[in-house]
Amino acid sequence: MTIPLSRTQLALFFILLCPVNIIGLWWAVGSPLVMDPNSICRKTKRLAGKQAELCQTQPEIVNEVAKGAKLGVRECQYQFRFRRWNCTSQNKYFGKVLQQDIRETAFVYAITAAGVTHAVTQACSMGELLQCGCEATRSRGPPPRLASVGPTEGVKWEWGGCGDDVEFGYEKSKQFMDARRRKGKSDIRTLIDLHNNEAGRLAVKNYMRTECKCHGLSGSCTLRTCWKKMPHFREVGDRLLERFNGASKVMGGNDGKTLIPVGQNIKPPDKQDLIYSAESPDFCLPNRKTGSLGTRGRMCNSTALDVSGCDLLCCGRGHWDETVVLEENCLCRFHWCCVVQCKKCLVRKELSLCH
Repeated sequence: MTIPLSRTQLALFFILLCPVNIIGLWWAVGSPLVMDPNSICRKTKRLAGKQAELCQTQPEIVNEVAKGAKLGVRECQYQFRFRRWNCTSQNKYFGKVLQQDIRETAFVYAITAAGVTHAVTQACSMGELLQCGCEATRSRGPPPRLASVGPTEGVKWEWGGCGDDVEFGYEKSKQFMDARRRKGKSDIRTLIDLHNNEAGRLAVKNYMRTECKCHGLSGSCTLRTCWKKMPHFREVGDRLLERFNGASKVMGGNDGKTLIPVGQNIKPPDKQDLIYSAESPDFCLPNRKTGSLGTRGRMCNSTALDVSGCDLLCCGRGHWDETVVLEENCLCRFHWCCVVQCKKCLVRKELSLCH
């Protein structure tokens, strides 16, 4: 079940996730913790370089960064909704997970960096930021053959429309998320975090799609105008989940600056792969040390054989069935214009819950 994020949880998420010199951007303002884009940058003395400049001159971009973080965490909760660890944002437990170099942490870093890239780029295309707009296309080469929009032979084309300026979103995400951290014991952790940040951004940048529109008399297509659009964020989440499932375990090299895959005959991970250095806990039972809430009381699928099935989700403890009565919208009708009216119906559902 996806848990809505409160402002308190989102603020805490950033405090726990971001490197030390970004933590100054997210702090307690009174009680409880809040994440207010208008007040995030008041204490720029804690920051340095481009981050301080961003806060001082472009606070509206910080606003989009906040939206991107929220987008990333919601997608994390969607992708992990049927797993033992379901990307819960419960304060102390979430922080404990992020302190470990495990697969789950790798996904959180990647999906957050992707969310920031996506949100900033989207704001550019929507005209919500003065610093950017539609993508400049004058220097771009011709688009690839577009089988999805019909035959292109003999059809003229040109770049136009409002393409997404993903380069701008990519750079702002990199500037904001890839803060330099203290050297020493955290070097390997830093390399892993930066790698996963980049994998998240590339899950947006490397999968831009080409959209086109035909122009001509009587429905003909004598000219085709094309532009580049970002993938839908659900596609980004799906792609990163695949990378999560195939994540590579690494260890630090002797020079302290490189990462080496663990195991024989294993190819080095590429820039789009997720990496980790420690095995994940099983998340079966509550454990404050590892950040596990356990799976007791979680809904499971009694007929599924995958991670959502009761056997796996309940860790072999078994489950019980419970009948509940829920109120749902039903008999919905569209009324011109433009209202959808529904009645309320009581529906009995059988739920399977973990022991």
